[in-house]
Amino acid sequence: MKIVLQRVTRASVMVDNHIVGSIGHGLLLLVGIENADGDDDIEWLCQKIVKIRLFNDSEGVMNLPILSLADTGILVVSQFTLMASTRKGNRPSYIRAARPEIAVTIYERFVQRLNQLFGRPVQTGQFGADMQVELVNDGPVTIIIDSKDRL
Repeated sequence: MKIVLQRVTRASVMVDNHIVGSIGHGLLLLVGIENADGDDDIEWLCQKIVKIRLFNDSEGVMNLPILSLADTGILVVSQFTLMASTRKGNRPSYIRAARPEIAVTIYERFVQRLNQLFGRPVQTGQFGADMQVELVNDGPVTIIIDSKDRL
């Protein structure tokens, strides 16, 4: 699994001109899933996300995890294009991206586990839909986390 994590002051996702998920201050997660992903990837990423220290402490240093802040949220948006390969030619290949029938199950388990660890409802987009994502990146802070890099 590959995640683009962005610290935001606000973020929302729309489908058919209706907001399906939104947060104020918190984390926007763009999630790419490949066929080889499983429960160990989900667990490692969810633990990393709730514990990564990206929020400022009283001295303005990024030293606090999202778990330590009560007024934050998490918005998760599926994005198969994160798995694109651009090695050959000018048309990206998505052969590494999991097929929807596999990816949706992994995505749902990811969101469920993140909900458990975060202790608050996690907002989501709509899997497989044409979504418009709006965000204000805070910092800017943007980090790419790949579960395959942990090994």
